Amino acid sequence: AGAVDLRELLAVSVLAAVRGGQEVKRVREGNVLNAKAKGKTREGAEEQLTSGDVLSNRRMFYLLKGAFPAVQINSEERVDTADQETVAWDRSIPEDIKQKIQPKEVPAESVTVWIDPLDATQEYTEDLRQYVTTMVCVAVNGKPVIGVIHKPFSSYTAWAMVDGGSNVKARASYNEKTPRIIVSRSHAGKVEQVARQTFGNKTVIIPAGGAGYKVLALLDVAEKNQEEADVYIHVTYIKKWDICAGNAVLRALGGHMTTLTGEEISYTGSDGNEGGLIASINMNHKALIEKLPDLEKTSHK
Repeated sequence: AGAVDLRELLAVSVLAAVRGGQEVKRVREGNVLNAKAKGKTREGAEEQLTSGDVLSNRRMFYLLKGAFPAVQINSEERVDTADQETVAWDRSIPEDIKQKIQPKEVPAESVTVWIDPLDATQEYTEDLRQYVTTMVCVAVNGKPVIGVIHKPFSSYTAWAMVDGGSNVKARASYNEKTPRIIVSRSHAGKVEQVARQTFGNKTVIIPAGGAGYKVLALLDVAEKNQEEADVYIHVTYIKKWDICAGNAVLRALGGHMTTLTGEEISYTGSDGNEGGLIASINMNHKALIEKLPDLEKTSHK
């Protein structure tokens, strides 16, 4: 199956996220979402599927597949083969990636690409545009090594490669006295109680949509539609394409994303992560986990 160059894979991942984002934005601005129910989440919330998801997915999937046919690609939406399109990649590598990243070859069979063509679909249907991202993640032997998070409505893109480089930094300072915890809009209340018990009454809870947005909140993002937080906590089952890119970016910058009990998440095999998650950067991650005795219990309810 041969080898693939991670620097090329990063370049095409950035392009895929941007191209997918263009579809997401076009559909939203034209107001032709054609939203329909895709089923229910485990918590019983309606899951929406819009033409933004579908068109972004098609664009992203075929761009990556055309550039790297030997690599396994896992995507949130099913790709309809009747809908196949050829999206050619000219193999050019953007200047900022060229300057920061060295070529690095890995065996094609060790690579799994995870794409999320539209993160925060619920918020997208509600026109809460700041939460929406498109994401690509490259895992090698199950470890996330390349992450791309793109915000289609502000054209902001964060990318990073483990042991490579990035175009984004961690934020410099955290206030341990009044930590800000970013959580899903749907379970802010559930996390709030535990967070206050754990970190004290001054804890600020920030409810937000989208896993991509929540990871960006931990970083130094030059973006006016982006809140800032110190810790990202998720207490229920979550899909790997939602979290892989953020996990890679955090790892590249020296941060951590683990299950609530501190286990690393493997990005091979099943597409779901059962153990909830906690993400932090520039903090003692282990100490955080030891402070969180009750969250693991709530994650299985």
